[in-house]
Amino acid sequence: MPRSVGMDVEAPKEKCNDRNCPFHGSLKVRGRQFKGVVKSAKMHSTATVEWERVEHIPKYERYEKKRSKIKVHNPKCINATEGDLVRVSECRPLSKTKNFVIIEKSGREKLFTERIGAEEEAKTGKESEKKKEKRKKAEETKEGDDE
Repeated sequence: MPRSVGMDVEAPKEKCNDRNCPFHGSLKVRGRQFKGVVKSAKMHSTATVEWERVEHIPKYERYEKKRSKIKVHNPKCINATEGDLVRVSECRPLSKTKNFVIIEKSGREKLFTERIGAEEEAKTGKESEKKKEKRKKAEETKEGDDE
């Protein structure tokens, strides 16, 4: 049975043997918590999480959007992939750059799959079938307007 991490978080159903897992290992979580999107999960047991924040600039009396990006430990029982919305909590330093661990996976980012498709399209130079159909419909409506 997984142990409680001291927060209102549901334990993952899968079991892992990771000693740096807050549920199945001996890692204790404390301090700051963030919610963000996994931007990269290509490293071994590590993910990059990013979130937007708003900062006030007093001189111009305006607000500016900024992004924060951190490296986090990704336990095998949670196994977050690119585009997942996750909750991250602070822990002891696990490496030079990792001081956080993923404690909850709460779904997918809405537009993440569309963005990935657009990036692949730009790399390969090929249009997807849906975009071809949209372009054809737009051309047909323009021809109908010209008449």
